[in-house]
Amino acid sequence: MPQTLAAAVLRTHCANILKAAGSSPAEAQQVADNLVLANLSGHDSHGVGMLPRYTDAIAEGGLTPNASVKVNIDIGTMMSLDGQHGFGQIVGVQAMELGIARAKQHGSCIFTLASAHHLGRIGHFAEMATAQGLVSMHFVNVLSRPVVAPWGGGDGRFGTNPCCIGIPLAGAEPFLLDFATSRVAQGKMRVAHNKGVRVPDGYLIDEKGEPTNDPGVVVVPQSNGLFGALMTFGEHKGYGMAMACELLGGALTGGGTWHRPADTARTVLNGMLTVLIDPSKLGTQATFEQEATAFVDWLRQSPPGGGYDHVQIAGEPERAARVAREVEGIWLDDATWGEIVASGAKVGVTVA
Repeated sequence: MPQTLAAAVLRTHCANILKAAGSSPAEAQQVADNLVLANLSGHDSHGVGMLPRYTDAIAEGGLTPNASVKVNIDIGTMMSLDGQHGFGQIVGVQAMELGIARAKQHGSCIFTLASAHHLGRIGHFAEMATAQGLVSMHFVNVLSRPVVAPWGGGDGRFGTNPCCIGIPLAGAEPFLLDFATSRVAQGKMRVAHNKGVRVPDGYLIDEKGEPTNDPGVVVVPQSNGLFGALMTFGEHKGYGMAMACELLGGALTGGGTWHRPADTARTVLNGMLTVLIDPSKLGTQATFEQEATAFVDWLRQSPPGGGYDHVQIAGEPERAARVAREVEGIWLDDATWGEIVASGAKVGVTVA
């Protein structure tokens, strides 16, 4: 049956399962904390519902517990890094820590991260940067079953390929833009399918390339063994952005792009290009803060449109969700909870 659980309880369950699957206690806790934070932020697609896929990926050999980021090239302002199939929540943080240190030293840093297992919510990395007063930009590709159709195409050819931009704002919470280049994230379709709900028009095509409202077409194989596909956001514009993320996050990083038939592997690998900038080194810190504040204030003065009570900026819905869900708990549908219980059973952990 559906469950509503406190964040602390979910963290404990997830950490216990991850430890039994092979992670050290510290790694298990960090990954569990990251997954639950995604749920708290309102992004259930990147939360604890991913745990069963992680344990399956470990069993496949595509996810390596306790792996660390490897530095292939480091010239100070540029780095080439290898995630070595480690947990994205671990090697992604390690990469960001290295990049932040370089950006604080030199004023900027560009780094590539190849072969990280699922990085999770990319906004987490932007939050790390903005907390240090840095601007960050992230372009990510996905090596897994292709679930997004190119504009004008009739089947999946690439992943949800997220893009994220974080900008610190003086005396205020940062601007944090974090979005999939597909109309919605693949994980949101898994959540919708598990809940048994339909999705709006324009999100999906079925295995024949025809429009559909059934999220199951990208979650489970259809009668002919094929899957449907997600559409890109903004028609050809989102498609162009998705292709840019594939080329920058995949080809440029050395992690590779997707150009082969789909398989049933549970492993999800990401490549990420990250650009970090320290505004204080540009000589425009004062005007940057002044102009950013003035612009945000200008936006907030807009009268609310129909169905809205005020203007928000990117990052605010997630911060509001964290406050609410810490109090109310995190709701999990019956299917997702059942999958978590089953993943625990696979590694000898009882979840109740």
